[in-house]
Amino acid sequence: MLRTRIIPVLLLREESLVKTTQFRNFVYVGDPANTVRIFNELEVDELLFLDIQASKKKRGPDLQMLRDIADECFMPLGYGGGIKGLDEAKAIFDIGIEKIAINTQAFENPLLIEQLAQQYGSQAVIVSIDYKYNIFGNPRVKIFGGTKNTDLHPIEWAREVEQRGAGEILLTAMNCEGTWSGFDQELIKKVTNQVSIPVIAHGGAGTVDHIQKVVKEADAAAVGLGSMVVFQKKGMGVLVNFPEKQELKDILL
Repeated sequence: MLRTRIIPVLLLREESLVKTTQFRNFVYVGDPANTVRIFNELEVDELLFLDIQASKKKRGPDLQMLRDIADECFMPLGYGGGIKGLDEAKAIFDIGIEKIAINTQAFENPLLIEQLAQQYGSQAVIVSIDYKYNIFGNPRVKIFGGTKNTDLHPIEWAREVEQRGAGEILLTAMNCEGTWSGFDQELIKKVTNQVSIPVIAHGGAGTVDHIQKVVKEADAAAVGLGSMVVFQKKGMGVLVNFPEKQELKDILL
């Protein structure tokens, strides 16, 4: 059995790191490269950077910024945002980034999942699934940084991306993101029951107990942390940090 990974998920906006609440209300967090240096010292398992404006603005990855980040990073590194095809993917892998995450382009061109998996292996391909509950209480996949609706249920989409060759799913609950209120346990459990690839639970972590519950009760293979690793506490200022290994000892087995 693979050890559970705890992954800081860091949001890029222009050349800065930000944190959002329910994909809105941007708060400046700091400089990406400086933040990586701190996470190096904290001996984090891996990092995932997401450019939250690339798809909305229809632009590609900022390769120079990614080089600066990769040069500082001493741990496995993933990136998502603005990856439209194999050319962008190659440029990112050539920098030394080990995994890429696709979201909008996976939905608009599902064959891209297959092409990336064939070219680089499924282990290098994360499909990011953002979802939100509509007024009828039904979860639906959202694209373009959460700004465009689809009719897809996240379970249905998760099954398809696995079939097409995705190696992991980053599952983000927009209703929970940045709230510190805990994960969407029920939906995460339904997804993990339907797919055999690792699911990274993301959106809502506020305590170590939340992390433990989503791993033990919802079978998340990994946990993505945002607010918990860039703020002191809920409602308090910026502080790049990571839970103590002693706190996580019952999870990281």
